[in-house]
Amino acid sequence: MNNLSQSYTRQQVSLEEQVLYDYLLQHVRTDSPPQLIEDFRHLFVEARGFREAQLYAALEAIAKRKNIEHQFNYFFNRCCHILINCWQMQPQSQVAIPELIALFENLAPPRSGYNNTANRVRYLVKNFTQSDQYVKLQRLARVIDSKQNPQNANSIGNLIHRYPYLYNHCLLGDDSSQEHQQTVRQIKSQTERRFEVNLSRYVTYKVRLAQMAHTPQLSQEEGRIIRPVKNPTLLKDKELNQALKHFVGTVDGSYTYKSMSQNFLSNTVHTQSFGRYKDDLYEYILSSLDSNYTKGQFNKKLYQILQNTLPECNQQKPSEFLMLRTSSQLLNFFVVESSKQPEHYVFVDMISNLGVTQTMGVLLKVILICNKVKPYLEKRFSILFNHYESFAKEGVPWLVKSLENLQLAFSVHFGKVDLSCLKQVKMR
Repeated sequence: MNNLSQSYTRQQVSLEEQVLYDYLLQHVRTDSPPQLIEDFRHLFVEARGFREAQLYAALEAIAKRKNIEHQFNYFFNRCCHILINCWQMQPQSQVAIPELIALFENLAPPRSGYNNTANRVRYLVKNFTQSDQYVKLQRLARVIDSKQNPQNANSIGNLIHRYPYLYNHCLLGDDSSQEHQQTVRQIKSQTERRFEVNLSRYVTYKVRLAQMAHTPQLSQEEGRIIRPVKNPTLLKDKELNQALKHFVGTVDGSYTYKSMSQNFLSNTVHTQSFGRYKDDLYEYILSSLDSNYTKGQFNKKLYQILQNTLPECNQQKPSEFLMLRTSSQLLNFFVVESSKQPEHYVFVDMISNLGVTQTMGVLLKVILICNKVKPYLEKRFSILFNHYESFAKEGVPWLVKSLENLQLAFSVHFGKVDLSCLKQVKMR
């Protein structure tokens, strides 16, 4: 086939895809979600025909193309998101999103007669359910479904709705449309805000209880009007209170995490070389940590990681690029390097010896001196989340506690919630 014919074929397929896109874009504004879910069932699950012949003809032409599998995944993912993006904007329609995704669970294998259009479409849809795009759709469905069934969270994967810092990496892909990115940003913002409001209410409740305990003159009547507020995390109350005090209060003498990072950055301005910067960074990371732990293999490995980071630049003045590169190398070491190399022995060892909250504090130290590396840390945790997604949450309690503590650390240091009142009282 010559280049002109190939170009024409691609244009024809694009036009045929557009026929289905246009149908969905038009009908998502006028038809009810149940009607559109039935349309999806007839078109893509049963695939035996459709009431509008030109629509089925377009689908048939797409399905009959040779080597269409990869392109079909993109096309079908886009079809799903046309509906999802619209329904997400309407609270009463959001419940339809998990119902749409559920259509494609446990699909029967195609029958014999592979060249038959219905079987060909069924095969392509079945193949789609093995793709990364479908995994992301399932996660999105869990996020939406959590609003209706918040107690349904037996596996790590079903906890995805709790951690908005994972959304960009777990719900979006390189081929995500602008509309879908906007949808995820909106859900992310709503989830962050809801958590911060619930956390603020919980802290206010705890502070008032603490004030009552230290003020006996408060009447019983005043005590009765303080309504209990539920712990918004999966941590025990004591664990949550300790984590909040740790992230809000002082951790090294009179220094908070924020003041430590500011002090480090102010000194960095006068640092003459990148080599000296790495030495100072080494001391900054180790400060406030248990010396019994840092005198072992941890400090040697940490020192080696820093020394092996761009040694050819040691005589240069520290730049934003050098600081960003060094911080990302530290996060690789502390958490996990990549999805291809998902080993995280150092992370588990830190948690075992320092505890979850102090371990999150080490990570917080890194991103507070280099804010641009925060998405990189979120990516590290998305790798861990993907790795353990099918595990029961009871099987990896350290991961659940890590995810919860990181959520707290992010809310305290990067969110809009004000928890300064915690510094004035001792919560129980």
